[in-house]
Amino acid sequence: MAKRLIPSLNRVLVEKIVPPSKTTAGILLPEKTNQLNSGKVVAVGPGTRDKSGNLIQVSVKEGETVLLPDYGGTQVKLGDKEYHLYRDEDILGTLHD
Repeated sequence: MAKRLIPSLNRVLVEKIVPPSKTTAGILLPEKTNQLNSGKVVAVGPGTRDKSGNLIQVSVKEGETVLLPDYGGTQVKLGDKEYHLYRDEDILGTLHD
């Protein structure tokens, strides 16, 4: 369903990663540890143009894991899943293994 939405300009469609609420041993984790601001990039826009008309491409690619700000973005619901749209410059960085 998310592949049908192509973000415009320099926007990025992100599916937030929901951390587990309990460990494999069954220990419940406090709510504070469940606030991980990261997500997986689902789709990216083509980019924006500078004053001379040159295309400035988006700095992230589909499939990358990114660090997100605490606030911001636009919530989008497609089917039964929730996604968020962020501008490219709002994304704080990429996370690598």
